[in-house]
Amino acid sequence: MTSDIPLYAGIDGGGTKTLAVVVDAAGHERGRHAAGSGNFAAVGVARAAENVRAAIEGAMAAAGNGTQPAAAWIGLAGVDRPEDVDLLLPQLSPLAGVVRISNDAELALTALDNALGVAVIAGTGSIALGRDASGRLVRAGGWGHVIGDEGSGWEMGRLALQAVARATDGRGPGTSLVRAVIKHWNLRNTDGIYGILYPDTDKALVAGLTSVVLAEAGAGDVVAKDILDHAAEEIALLTLTVGEQLTFPNAGMPLALAGGILVNESGFRAMVLERVRQRRAPGQVAVVQDAPLSAARAAHDLLLGDV
Repeated sequence: MTSDIPLYAGIDGGGTKTLAVVVDAAGHERGRHAAGSGNFAAVGVARAAENVRAAIEGAMAAAGNGTQPAAAWIGLAGVDRPEDVDLLLPQLSPLAGVVRISNDAELALTALDNALGVAVIAGTGSIALGRDASGRLVRAGGWGHVIGDEGSGWEMGRLALQAVARATDGRGPGTSLVRAVIKHWNLRNTDGIYGILYPDTDKALVAGLTSVVLAEAGAGDVVAKDILDHAAEEIALLTLTVGEQLTFPNAGMPLALAGGILVNESGFRAMVLERVRQRRAPGQVAVVQDAPLSAARAAHDLLLGDV
């Protein structure tokens, strides 16, 4: 049985999958569906658009709705310039009554009132962006793992591995990270690290060492604690760099915290917030566990002209 009440879609198109969520006017989830990559820079405009379409249609089908969404907020990896939006709009605008296209990182802002504030994302990579009531959009970070991603899971893992190498050689202080990394990767000794990292380095595998750093820092290892402190400082710096270029009411700077490390690691999240509060008072703080869901709810406000 189909129900053709108006529904609103939020779409998160990343490098590996595109997830669409649809909600009703009250914000209740009615359906979700995943399709292939939404990164048009990686798979091309036509393929990315087809994956967005498949995700939306699958979510609408799951909701038992035979129409298209009344509005959709579509966040896609690789959308960094106005020219990118212009390129994608002809392909994506027919998919809903009203469509907004943005970078996928911008979806985190939809968890904040009127999608205004600063969103900081710390997962495998890191980026911060923000918008104020004037409409100004500011971004920092997001430069990728070669020259950026400070404070991310990738950087924490890389610094842990560097500390292990230095300790093994005797070039650096001893650290329990040596034993912990060997155990985490089920190795006989540190010689096995080379075979894991080369010739092709798996960024997610390195970022997965974040849990090791957190555990060893919690157990008192000085080297691991230094890595964690550095990461928290870098994520706070990203946040403040964006916030200082925007204007918010006296209630403070609204913050949306997203990405696996900030969402799942409450201790690390507290470290970042403490550093932010030392320099600028935050207002609303939202932990974004489901960006496409909050984007779908924001799509309803988009139709009403409130976003």
